Amino acid sequence: FLFTIRSLSLKILKQKFNLYPKSISSYLSIFLSHTVADPIRTGSIMSQTRIHSGLLIEPDGGKLVELFVDESQRDLKRKEALNFPKIKLTKIDVEWVHVLSEGWASPLKGFMRESEFLQTLHFNSIRLEDGSVVNMSVPIVLAIDDSQKNQIDGSSSVALVVDGNNPIAILTDIEIYKHNKEERIARTWGTTSPGLPYVDEAITHSGNWLIGGDLKVIEPVKYHDGLDSFRLSPSELRDEFTRRNADAVFAFQLRNPVHNGHALLMTDTRRRLLEMGYKNPVLLLHPLGGYTKEDDVPLHWRLKQHEKVLEDGVLDPETTVLSIFPSPMHYAGPTEVQWHAKARINAGANFYIVGRDPAGMSHPLEKRDLYDADHGKKVLSMAPGLERLNILPFKVAAYDKTKNGMAFFDPSRPQDFIFISGTKMRTLAKTKESPPDGFMCPGGWKVLVEYYDSLDQAENGGVSETVPA
Repeated sequence: FLFTIRSLSLKILKQKFNLYPKSISSYLSIFLSHTVADPIRTGSIMSQTRIHSGLLIEPDGGKLVELFVDESQRDLKRKEALNFPKIKLTKIDVEWVHVLSEGWASPLKGFMRESEFLQTLHFNSIRLEDGSVVNMSVPIVLAIDDSQKNQIDGSSSVALVVDGNNPIAILTDIEIYKHNKEERIARTWGTTSPGLPYVDEAITHSGNWLIGGDLKVIEPVKYHDGLDSFRLSPSELRDEFTRRNADAVFAFQLRNPVHNGHALLMTDTRRRLLEMGYKNPVLLLHPLGGYTKEDDVPLHWRLKQHEKVLEDGVLDPETTVLSIFPSPMHYAGPTEVQWHAKARINAGANFYIVGRDPAGMSHPLEKRDLYDADHGKKVLSMAPGLERLNILPFKVAAYDKTKNGMAFFDPSRPQDFIFISGTKMRTLAKTKESPPDGFMCPGGWKVLVEYYDSLDQAENGGVSETVPA
């Protein structure tokens, strides 16, 4: 039956749309994946969902593309880099080198050339040589200014440096093209309003040119901040999931502290996966670790709070892997959440929990959310290149006064629930007031109070201590 459908579809597509032959199979696979829909992708976990073997999901493109120089060649490449024109990297540039080098953006082989950049901006995906499509929704690009462009002067390779002349990578077979900032901002964020954090930090004052090419990273990126042991690469995560005999991996990204409502969602997800027939679903608790805006809780405080959640048994350490996702944060809503989901495929996750207004923020000029709260989960359920990923929409949890704890919201008795917003949580922590019992584990809440206390000390001229994780 499927063979007949495929044959007829190929004929119809060729006649009606005059598509290139190598493109037809990828269009057909998308058509079939949305016609014979996986019930999880459409939002409900159902018992008839196909159970896969214990093998982890394949990375995009079929293999992880790690971009490290062989250890035996590092000194040679470092010396070689000294002879190339140099591009000094910003902190965010280094984070993107980190992301690319470990294969989070597989199958990318370096900073985007123009064809990849345009496909990302206009299609949120990239077509591979075999005609298949992988999702790619945010540009991973390197900006240079006029003087740097002139300095390159026909060279086919450049050295990427930090801390003076210390080369950390080489970009080869380079291509330089115009950096149309307005187009990039409008297509990525859906607005050019002033006040977008990533735009102000990384785009507005960057150069008018972009340089792409194949990336050769001389040695793994390290931050020496006490957290490097948490920065597991996709390859390391896959090894860890295999070691734990995981037959399903479900990923949850946070850039905020974990409260018991989050924990309820994660433990309930594991319960439902067990009911579906999986034997050992493992949670990837994966806080974002790159650039975040100033009012977000800093990474080292979040990690300390997450560890307390595990120590207090709110989440089971045996079935949870706590690791850092090194990507910078765009706050680009439904566009960016595709990147977050795609990267977790490369780390071995075949389920992705998506919350309300994922990767969203308040409008920079108006008193409203920048994005529709439901659009993120809707976009993920139909995004090109994410057909293999099962999307788990966030179930709303609130404080249930009848149970003195967090529970899934029951619309039939709304009077029994209290919604504790992030603003309310911050206010309680700043004033050292305790939230209702059962909102957050005591150890985790203590960390949050300590963080806001450190801010008060800094504002009053005291010294804010760095918290080791």
